[in-house]
Amino acid sequence: MAAQLEFRPATSADLPFLTALRHATMNEHLTRANAARDDAAHLARILFQFEHAQIISIAGREIGLLKAYREPEQWYIAQIQIVPEFQGQGLGRMLIDKVLAQARHERLPTGLSVLDGNPARRLYEAAGFMEVGRDGMACLMSCPPL
Repeated sequence: MAAQLEFRPATSADLPFLTALRHATMNEHLTRANAARDDAAHLARILFQFEHAQIISIAGREIGLLKAYREPEQWYIAQIQIVPEFQGQGLGRMLIDKVLAQARHERLPTGLSVLDGNPARRLYEAAGFMEVGRDGMACLMSCPPL
């Protein structure tokens, strides 16, 4: 994808966009996992670590969310979501690489959690993440600072 990604902090004004984005990108996976997918459950996930949420835009159009932050011993990717029509264009990998570059600069691993059956797991594995544990319906993954 040749377009330039733009990032800005999310605000409460973004909650309708983020709720619709989460429904569009996660309902299928949450249904398969028999997990809550109502507005309250989505809002709780959106608000988790909200201070780290960044709205992703291309040419002024909001196309996704990146929520990643530094913990004491690692970087953590809490959410990457791209509107369906922009998926499959390498944007997710660009976002992962952005976080991994920061983690490598600080010589820290990067962790994340992915729901069982979510095809994003293949993307994470291709970026160097390996399964390190399980947490209920999710796989815990880590990527060393290469």
